[in-house]
Amino acid sequence: MPKGKPWTAHEETQLLQLVKARQPSNIIANKLGRTQQAIMKKIERLGLKKEVVVSVHAGRTTTSELQLPPELPSVEEALKILAAALKAGSEGGLNRTEVQRLHAIANLARTYKELLADYIDYRGIEVKLLEMEEKYAQLAAEKPKNNEIKHNNTQMEQSPTS
Repeated sequence: MPKGKPWTAHEETQLLQLVKARQPSNIIANKLGRTQQAIMKKIERLGLKKEVVVSVHAGRTTTSELQLPPELPSVEEALKILAAALKAGSEGGLNRTEVQRLHAIANLARTYKELLADYIDYRGIEVKLLEMEEKYAQLAAEKPKNNEIKHNNTQMEQSPTS
């Protein structure tokens, strides 16, 4: 439930235009006379969150969401990124920001490797579960047939022969 002042249709239109123009959220907040938090909440409610610029610093843009790759990189690709970060880190003349960036890349690559291993384990378990469900369905379909055969055999044993 909104806590601040209600949004007018004109403000929502302005917000939409500013987001499409990829304006940073702090500038949007200033232009609309609202807090950055209010801007981000409204953007989320309007379903515009994917394209919001959070900040612009030294010519670099930070968005509020990451672009998801269509497929997961392999462990080998993650290790190559890590190796590139290690190589760049071993070279001299890096400033503090570059060192922090390389450190973050190394941590992300390590975390990715761990999560990917878990994901692969879960996928293996999922495959086994699906196979078991299929076998169960086959057994369940065969069970009435087996019961029917047993029932017929029991009736034959109980009926007197003439």
